[in-house]
Parts: sequence; structure tokens; C-alpha cells
Amino acid sequence: MPTILVINDDGIKSIGLSILAKHLRKLGNVIVVTPRDERSGIGKAISIGRVNMTEASFGDETKAYAITGTPADSFMIAVNKLLDCPPDLVVSGINIGPNLGIDDVLTSGTIGATFEAAIHKIPAIAVSYCLSEITDKSPDKNRVSAKDLELAATFGYKAAKHVLEEGMPPDVDIISINVPENADCKNVKLTRLCYDGYGDIHIEVEDGYKIKSWSLRHYPDGEPGTDLHAIKNGNCVSVTPIKLGFIHNVSSMKGVLDSLSR
Repeated sequence: MPTILVINDDGIKSIGLSILAKHLRKLGNVIVVTPRDERSGIGKAISIGRVNMTEASFGDETKAYAITGTPADSFMIAVNKLLDCPPDLVVSGINIGPNLGIDDVLTSGTIGATFEAAIHKIPAIAVSYCLSEITDKSPDKNRVSAKDLELAATFGYKAAKHVLEEGMPPDVDIISINVPENADCKNVKLTRLCYDGYGDIHIEVEDGYKIKSWSLRHYPDGEPGTDLHAIKNGNCVSVTPIKLGFIHNVSSMKGVLDSLSR
């Protein structure tokens, strides 16, 4: 039986985590290692300092652990401390909120866990439910029901089944799935990442600024073919392949090297 490591950034009590783990148990041995509390917006950060861990229960046979660290810590601790061998697959989610465009990808703790997996050559899938408006974070997220997340969980299950049976597609390290509210299960698009950044998302408060709400309307529309365009303009399920790797144009740096060498 394959081993599937499940992580999220909304915390061990998130309904998105529990429903995803339940679906993935049909495919193999599921182990959940995830932050105890919400760690949204933490990206691929790891903790410098102590990380505590406690066992958790999903009311079934799933082994689950809650840590005081980050989603990336969750991967590292699971692989290096808890598992006898690397997992066959990492699935991160279901994130309550969108993970769209370059800014989200670099900011999201849900995606951060898949980055850590991909760096360590483990196939990874991220699943996100694109709640269109989050004005009061905890109450808004808590209103999301298992029924609301059923389609996202089904897509996570189907993607995981494909990867376990067929392997990751060539030149793909992470598959990011975004499911809008009230999505049509047949309206699915392969998309590319939108590289337009956030607009002005901070509001002025006493002595500073704060991100008070999170709404799809604050995101750029994105060009046709991008993940943001598919969600905002077509209400489509967006499936985005992501490849890790930075471009190193060494040949263009000769002038810089000359200046540094004088």
C-alpha cells in the first residue's frame, strides 16, 4: 500500500484536512502531520526553535500528529522522524481559500508544504477551495461544510490516484488544484500560473496597516489561460502544473562580473 502524507496550513481541526484524509484513505496508508493551529501565509518557512508534537485523532485508523511548527516543518518532521521511508505522495489541503497566481504560490503555507516535498523529489498535490470572500477569517472558514468541499476532495482523490498509478507528468513537480464555490465538476481547465502580483491589500489602522479581508475581487484578472482567469472569469476548476527551478542566465552576467573584479 502506498503511503500518503497529508498536510495543510489551516490547522489540525480544519474540515478541509479531515475530508481530504478520509478520501485519500481509499488509496493507501494516510499519515497526517500538520500545524496544530492555522499557519496561513507562512510559505515554506521552517521554525527556528522548538517544535512540539502531539498525537491527534480523526476518529478512524488515520495516524495524525499536530505540531507547533509550519507546514514545511510538518513535511520535514514526518519524513525524517516519523516515517521509515519517504512517502509515495504528499497532498496538501484542502485549503480554505484560493491559492492563485505567483503571490499566493510564494506566500501559501499549503503550497509551501508541496515545495518542500518537491525539493525532496516527492510528488506533490495541493488542493484549494476558492472561498470568494473571507472578511472575518475564523468564522468565515468555519462556515464551510463537508458538502461544500466534496468536489474539491473528489478532485484531490482523483489526482492522487492518477499520480500513484501513473507517476507525475513529465517536468511537473507540483499539481495545484483550485476549486471555486459552486463549481461545475465538468468545467475543468488546465492553466498556467498568473504572474501578476497582488494589488493594494492593506488598509490603514492605528499605528500601521492590516490585511483585514481576503477576496477574489482583490486579485488581478489574469490573462486567458491562467489560473486566476479561469477562476474569476469562468468559474472553472483550475489545474496548474508547477515546475521548480530558477533560471540562471550566467552568460548575461559578464559585465557584472567585470565590475566586481575591478
